[in-house]
Order: sequence, then structure tokens, then C-alpha cells
Amino acid sequence: MFKSRSPYTKTWINSISQVDSVVWNYLAKPLPTPFLEWEWLWNLESSGCAIATEGWLPNHLLLWQGTKLVAAAPLYLKGHSYGEFVFDHQWADLSRRLGIEYYPKLLGMAPFTPAAGYRFLIDPDISDSGEIKSIVDEMIIEIDHFCDRHKIASAHFLFVDPNWKLELESRGYTAWMHHSYIWENQDFQSFDDYLKSFDANQRRNIKRERKAVSNAQITMKVYTGDQIPHHFYSMMYDLYSDTCDKFWGGSKYLNRKFFEQLRTCFSDRLVFTAGEIEGYPTPVGMAFCIRKDQNLYGRYWGAVQDIDCLHFDACYYTPIDWAIGQGIKTFDPGAGGQHKKRRGFPATPNYSLHRFYRPRLGQILIPHIKEVNDYEQKQIEAINQELPFSFEPPTLD
Repeated sequence: MFKSRSPYTKTWINSISQVDSVVWNYLAKPLPTPFLEWEWLWNLESSGCAIATEGWLPNHLLLWQGTKLVAAAPLYLKGHSYGEFVFDHQWADLSRRLGIEYYPKLLGMAPFTPAAGYRFLIDPDISDSGEIKSIVDEMIIEIDHFCDRHKIASAHFLFVDPNWKLELESRGYTAWMHHSYIWENQDFQSFDDYLKSFDANQRRNIKRERKAVSNAQITMKVYTGDQIPHHFYSMMYDLYSDTCDKFWGGSKYLNRKFFEQLRTCFSDRLVFTAGEIEGYPTPVGMAFCIRKDQNLYGRYWGAVQDIDCLHFDACYYTPIDWAIGQGIKTFDPGAGGQHKKRRGFPATPNYSLHRFYRPRLGQILIPHIKEVNDYEQKQIEAINQELPFSFEPPTLD
């Protein structure tokens, strides 16, 4: 039987530097997420954070039509599960007890970045749904063949674009539900409008927290792009490193070079919130966020000393105040922390997608995932029932 040849050529590369940044970004920049853009991924690799010796071997899939890049998938071979923020360590332990090798596994995500938006990058000039489907099918088949050739037990896509979830499920991937805390701008015109969304008790609490910062003689300032002082980048690493050591144990995945390179490769997307005291040469606390269009993402924070409520102001209130003025629609403040719900961040589902190439592993884990999803949905509903929002517009105290 005659079998038509694919019009596409597939290649695998071990460094994003092997693709021209303009060519890659033609595919990546139309997406809502900034974390699949060439500069972000290049910085992670060139700084030595997402490299083979750290357990992250870049293994990006490219799809060509002639000499034109029509699709790409940022992928990594992982020798562990650290830095993913989707915790499958129990799966790895079960595999070990079953005598099945769990690592290396193939992973699609922006390393160390628990923000939804991962998907295959496809040429935005391609609008025909049938052609797009064919491209996705080609990439999934190539991933299957790659994992088969190299005896890889599983493939995973983390923090996926919610609109992409159904496409992967229709191709045999199993969705695992998690949750993030996401603020949505309800057409607020000012920070006072944001306060009006809370019940009276929480409005007073937020005012008290911001007052505690001002009573400490701290002024909160926002710096963006070229306004960001050069020394902020290295200082942000010091604050991030100290916060990791104090609170996150072994979760310090980024190095000083990564932060310092942000100044030259990604500064146009950066938003720093700094707590400053008059007469002090440097901020006493600082956080940085990343903006793309109408979306804002909180990344890291730290302080030189423990100052009451500075964390809440630097990471939530000042970014929200700024975001309202900028017309930002959503703000993802970063991983963890149920305290976010008290400040207007409802629990919102996000998804990872999984395929197991060892039948025994899939037979055990897929029913387990479905049970976990039911539990997770109930958790999200329970969290959001406790949100301190008012049921009718209140009068500010």
C-alpha cells in the first residue's frame, strides 16, 4: 500500500541557541505566556540552571516545512523531579518498587516556572484547523517514537495552556488537576475599588497591613524596563537566595548569572516592586514580576530584615495597585501559599498532562489520577467558599 510522506522534517536540538531567536519568537510571542520566549529559555540554559548536569537536558523538538520552522516544543530529559512544582515523587517511588525505571522522563514546561501556558509553538500564519491538527499529531507521534527509541517510561507536559488540555486528552494523555491562586481584575479603576470587593473585616486587615509598612517609614516603588537600577538584579539574587535558604530548603534552582542576565535579555518584561527607606542606599525588600500584555506573573521576593507585612505589600498589594493602573487583567503571584486567598486570589485549576509508555505503570497510575482530580476539585470549591469577598458593594470604612 502506498504511504504518503510527511511534508514535515523533525529535528531534535540540545540547546535553544541552535535556533535563531527571531525565528523561535515568531512562534512564541503570539502566545499569552512570556515563559516560552527564546530569551527566557536561553537565559535558563546559558546561565547553567537548566542544563544536563543539573538534571535538565534540553531536548527541544522542531518541525520544519522545507527551511521554515513551523512548530517547536521546549522539552527536557529529566533525571529527577525537582524544580517542576508538580510532585510526582510518589510515582517515581512506586516505579522503583515495581522494578520500572522512572528516569529519565521527557518533560515539557518552562523550567522552574509554575505558571500556566505551556503548549506547542505553532506558526501563527497557519490558520487552517486541519493543518494545525496535522502538526500537533506529527509532534506527538515523534515524541512517542523518541520515547520508544530511548526506552523512556513517560512523557509529561506541566502547567499547560487550558485551551490546549483538550487537544492532548484527545490524543491519549491523562490530565492531572492542580490549583493556582489567580487574581482577576474585575474592571477595577483604583485600589479602593479592589478593597470594595472584600468584606469589612478583610478590608480593615489589608489597610492595617499596608499601614504597618508605611509606619516603618518604607515607601513602596515600582520600577519597569530601563527604569530598573542595574544593581537590583544582583541584589534580587541575594534576596532570592536568602529566602530559599530560610523557607524553601533545597529549592534554590537559579543562580546569580541568571538574574544578572535578565537585565540584557528580558528587562522589557520586568516589574520590580521595592520597599525603600529614605537614606538607605538599597531597598529593604524587593519582589519582581514579569508582564506580558494583560498578564502579570509574580516570581521571587526577599528582604534584608523581617519587617511586618512587607511581604504582602511587595508581592500583592503594590503589584495589584500598579496592575490596575496598567489595565492588567490577571495576576498569577507564584506558587504556594493559601494566604493568597485572603488577598483576593481565588483557587483556579491548572493541569499537567501525562502519558505512560510502560503499561503496568499506566494501569496503576491513571485510575489514581482520576481519583485525585475529584478530590482536587472539591478542595478548590472548599477554598473558594472561604474567600473574604462581600456579597454587595460595601462602603469603604
